[in-house]
Amino acid sequence: MNISVPRRTLAAAALALAGLLASAAPAANAAPAPALAAPDIPLANVKAHLTQLQSIASANGGNRAHGRAGYKASLDYVKAKLDAAGFTTSIQQFTSSGATGYNLIADWPGGDANQILMAGSHLDSVGAGAGINDNGSGSAAVLETALAVSRAQFKPDKHLRFGWWGAEELGLVGSKYYVNNLPATERSKISGYLNFDMIGSPNPGYFVYDDDPTIEKTLKDYFAGLNVPTEIETEGDGRSDHAPFKNAGVPVGGLFSGADYTKTAAQAQKWGGTAGQAFDRCYHSSCDNSSNINDTALDRNSDAIAHAIWTLSTGTTTPPGEVYETTADVTVPDNGAAVTSTVTVSGRNGNAPATLKVGVDIKHTWRGDLVVDLLAPDGTVYNLKPFSSSDSADNVQATYTVDASSEVANGAWKLRVQDKAAQDTGYIDSWKLTF
Repeated sequence: MNISVPRRTLAAAALALAGLLASAAPAANAAPAPALAAPDIPLANVKAHLTQLQSIASANGGNRAHGRAGYKASLDYVKAKLDAAGFTTSIQQFTSSGATGYNLIADWPGGDANQILMAGSHLDSVGAGAGINDNGSGSAAVLETALAVSRAQFKPDKHLRFGWWGAEELGLVGSKYYVNNLPATERSKISGYLNFDMIGSPNPGYFVYDDDPTIEKTLKDYFAGLNVPTEIETEGDGRSDHAPFKNAGVPVGGLFSGADYTKTAAQAQKWGGTAGQAFDRCYHSSCDNSSNINDTALDRNSDAIAHAIWTLSTGTTTPPGEVYETTADVTVPDNGAAVTSTVTVSGRNGNAPATLKVGVDIKHTWRGDLVVDLLAPDGTVYNLKPFSSSDSADNVQATYTVDASSEVANGAWKLRVQDKAAQDTGYIDSWKLTF
C-alpha cells in the first residue's frame, strides 16, 4: 500500500503518468448462485508462495522494490506458475523514477470477453524490506486463486483476468499505466475489479471496501457465513490499485487487514489480537518478512477471494435501458460557484431504478478539483465524485451507478459540478441518464 502525496507538489510527475481518461463501465450486477461452489484455497500453498517471495527478496538486497532485481524475479516467479497452469500471460512495461517497471496480466481462456471480472494486487515492496504482508500476502492469494481456477478447469460466464502491479509504492504507477492505456471500449468491458492489498496483517482486522454494493455484499456475505464481523475499509481508501479503476468508472471492491492504524479495544474484542497496537507494526519496515503474517487472516481472506471470483463471474449484466441525454456545454468556473446541467425525463411510470446509470463527460485540466453530484427532481443529492487534491489527471469521463429507487422517474434531473480549487478550468461536455 502506498502513502498519499500532497496536491500540487507532485503535479509534474503525476501528469507525466498520463491522465486517467475514465470510461463507462457496467456496474457489477447481482448474479445467480454459481453452479459450483468456490474451492477452499489451501493456506499451505499461499504460504509457499510467500516463502518464495521472501527467498527472492533475501537473494536480492532484502527487498522486491520497483527497479530492483527482486521485483523482476518476483514477477518471473508468478508468471511461470501461471504459464504452467494454462493462462495467457503478458508483461506490460512502463518507466517510473528512471527505472523500468512491469505489470503482469493473466487471462483465463473462455468466458464472455465483453464482461471481464478482474482481480489484482501490487507485487512490489518498499525498499526497506521484503514486503511479505505488503503486498506479498495479496499477490500470493490472488496467484493461488488463479491456480485454483486452473485446477478446477472453471468455466465462468464472464472472462477472468488477473493482474500484478508494479510501482504501487511510488503512487499506484503500474495500475494507473494499465488503466490509462486501455482503450475506452476495453475499459467498458470490465464489469468489476477486486483489489487485495495487505490481507495477512499480524494483528488483523477484517475490512471490506464499500465502493460497489454488489461486490461489497458478496465479500461481506462470505465472512458472515464464518461469523466473522467486518468493518468498512477506510485506512487505505484511494491509496491502492483499485483507485485508478474506480476513477475510470469501473465497479471496484476488495479486502484489507490493516496497516499502521491502531486496533481499538472494540476491534480487539470482536477480532482478537492486541488493542492499542497497529494492525501491522512492520508496515513499510524491514521486519515485514515471512514471520509478519497472521495465518488465520491470510486463510480466511484467500478463501474469500475465491468465493468472490466464483460468485461474481457467474451471470450476465443487465442490458442498458432508455437513455436521456444533453450535449449542451456548460462552463465550470475556476474555483467558483457550482453550475448545473439539466436532463428532463418524461413519459415514464413509477420510480427510477436501483441501478440508474449516470454517464458523465466533463473536460477539465485537473479533475481532482471537481465535486460532481446528481440532483434528483425533488432535490435529493447523490454524490458521484468527491474532491481529491491529489488526482491531477484530465477529464471526468465515467459512468456511475446510483440507487435512485426512492425517486420518481419523471422530472428535471440535474448534474451539479463545482470547481473547488484554483488554476484549472473546464466544462460539462455532455451527460446522460440510462434507465
